[in-house]
Amino acid sequence: MDGEDLKTPGDWGPFGRPLFNDAEARALSRVGVVDVGSNSVRLVVFDGAARSPAYFYNEKIMCGLGAGMAETGRLNPEGRRRALAAIRRFQLLAEGMGAAPLSAVATAAVREAEDGPDFIAEVAGLTGLNIYVIDGREEARLSAQGVLLGWPGAYGLICDIGGSSMELARIQHGEILERETSQLGPLKLTDLKGSKKARKAYIREEVAKLADKIELDRNRLFLVGGSWRAIARIDMARRNYPLHVLHEYRMTAKSVRATVDYIADQDLDQLRKKCSLSSTRMGLVPLASEVLLEVVRQFKPHDIALSSYGIREGLLYEQMPQKLRDRDPLIEACRFAEQKDARLPGFGRSLYRFIEPIFKSARPERKRLVLAACLLHDVTWRAHPDYRAEVCFDNSTRANLGGLKHSERVFLGLALLHRYKNNRNGTQFENLYGLLTEEEQLQAEILGKAMRFGAMLWPERDTEIGLMRWFPKKKVLELELTSAAGPLFGEVAESRFRSLANSLNAEVSVKVGNPRARMVRA
Repeated sequence: MDGEDLKTPGDWGPFGRPLFNDAEARALSRVGVVDVGSNSVRLVVFDGAARSPAYFYNEKIMCGLGAGMAETGRLNPEGRRRALAAIRRFQLLAEGMGAAPLSAVATAAVREAEDGPDFIAEVAGLTGLNIYVIDGREEARLSAQGVLLGWPGAYGLICDIGGSSMELARIQHGEILERETSQLGPLKLTDLKGSKKARKAYIREEVAKLADKIELDRNRLFLVGGSWRAIARIDMARRNYPLHVLHEYRMTAKSVRATVDYIADQDLDQLRKKCSLSSTRMGLVPLASEVLLEVVRQFKPHDIALSSYGIREGLLYEQMPQKLRDRDPLIEACRFAEQKDARLPGFGRSLYRFIEPIFKSARPERKRLVLAACLLHDVTWRAHPDYRAEVCFDNSTRANLGGLKHSERVFLGLALLHRYKNNRNGTQFENLYGLLTEEEQLQAEILGKAMRFGAMLWPERDTEIGLMRWFPKKKVLELELTSAAGPLFGEVAESRFRSLANSLNAEVSVKVGNPRARMVRA
């Protein structure tokens, strides 16, 4: 909403008034973060709706700073040269983007190398950038905060694997509890002497030490880190999974075991090409898969979720005021998209109030998706009309949005597709519909057709469209419009209203400017 909308009185519902224009939120509109890891160095610049990270810029260089440290005790010389060049580039980019000063952290390789302090001093001398070397427990805390950015109130175990270390943290009701670190990064395991059997025994022993320090939590296991993401990509390929979005991708203990066996049986170079992985990353996957298998075996999570959010997002979360942290990342991102791209910002709220009676018995998580869809219902209006429905679906299912399960992405996309199109058959996305039950597909269709009709009654924002009532037992859909709104109920609007009623298998009762209703069969 614009500044005036923020001052508009009235009930904003469970999500409260938008915050992205508040001074504290605007201060986070462009935040640059550098993460100097044992395997990679990355710059991320966040922009836009501060509660839900929009990636204005994202670049990674696989430097391998920690390669060979077990033998030398020092940073890899070639890795150090590449990392320094990358950081100099990142600093210049940040200045050009208005994202300076950067927040920069270094993890296991730099904190353990004897020449780590010298590297930090060299970076400061050449770029003016101060890199903070964080210990393992702080690394675990920031990773946990990154997960909380996407899942407010989350619970379970966060497992963040880097090149030289692996961190665990437990969260409950959005609070970070125990935090521990280990030497289980795949670069460290590469340098481990002995047989494969000895390595597996070492991994088992180290995971057991972590299990002794962290309360057993069989809820959700959140996986953070590039090696976990690579394994998830391979799991997707093995299962022929249709939606190639890593964030919130789910696995089970059974699927992890199957994928570890699958990796062991494959030609790694062919697998790397099939899954679009770098050779550097692929080289670490077999070792990382052994670690993941043991973590799953000992902690026995009922659910495993990939998180694309980690330390870098945790640094953004660190700068947020608590009132912004408490917000729903999906709703804040959808509000921001409406404000930026819709023809009539603010109408999504009116549309939601109009169609909400159809979903009055829905659970809160479904009503949340209804609101998100209403906020997004007009943001792709610039697309060509022949492709608008598919653009809506594509944007929703592949957008960088937090707080959405894959099935919810498809539900939201299907609802927005039906905002512009009655029939969902014959699109290029039919293979994704299977992530929803038939009933969920119908509910998405009903939501889309309700928005398709409501969008016809478009006088001005914050104006009541009218009243719509749904009586599911009687199978009656009532519409009541004022005399002023009556002229908006033209032939096309009436056709769309009947299409909605057809999907509900309902009769309709229409009142336009008079108290008497006329009953017609849809």
